[in-house]
Amino acid sequence: MNVSEYKGEADGSGLGQPAQNSVPRRVPAQPISHAQMLIEGLESPQDLTQLGRANNNPADIGFWALVAEDYRTQEGRFFSQGFWALFWHRFGNWRMSVRWKLLRMPLTLLYRLGVVLTEWMAGIMLPYTVIVGRRVRIEHFGGMILIARAIGDDVILRQNTTFGIARTNGLGEWPVIGDEVDIGAGAVVLGNVKVGRGAKIGANAVVLKDIPSGAVAVGVPARILQRT
Repeated sequence: MNVSEYKGEADGSGLGQPAQNSVPRRVPAQPISHAQMLIEGLESPQDLTQLGRANNNPADIGFWALVAEDYRTQEGRFFSQGFWALFWHRFGNWRMSVRWKLLRMPLTLLYRLGVVLTEWMAGIMLPYTVIVGRRVRIEHFGGMILIARAIGDDVILRQNTTFGIARTNGLGEWPVIGDEVDIGAGAVVLGNVKVGRGAKIGANAVVLKDIPSGAVAVGVPARILQRT
């Protein structure tokens, strides 16, 4: 379910030639993440009551292949705090593919233990209800609260990053972090905001509004320094 660029109309022959009186349709050209689809308006946000009820790991790769990819993304460091935060996140989603709750209970207990240990020892909170794309890199650790609606592919995160709500009466208003976003140390992204593809968030910036694709944002509150 991934799309990034879209091309023309296609007739029934499948040759990609425009057909008269046909309705334009978007055709995928290259994969993008769930987060990027939300940003580009290609998918509606999941109902909050449905969060955590299904396996939301990337659908185009198996569980162990995904874990191996995360391991390579964290430079092959088995004891990397970022690797273990991602491992338990992936595991928490994978266990939801076990439909029978009774059979899932031991996996749930193991998941909860792993998550608590990761929070205590690594200082990284990443609930399995956050939809996380592929090749996410957690460069450093400590003081990280990563509660977003979705995080895209090839995102870089650093220590003391916070994603979350902007106000107590806005529960469920979480940010969406697009593909290839680079987040500086101590950055805070709050509320129902979208950070576009390839954007860079400076260290200690506080983001309360949407950041366009390719932009550089710094300051408190964050302001756009550069656009592509």
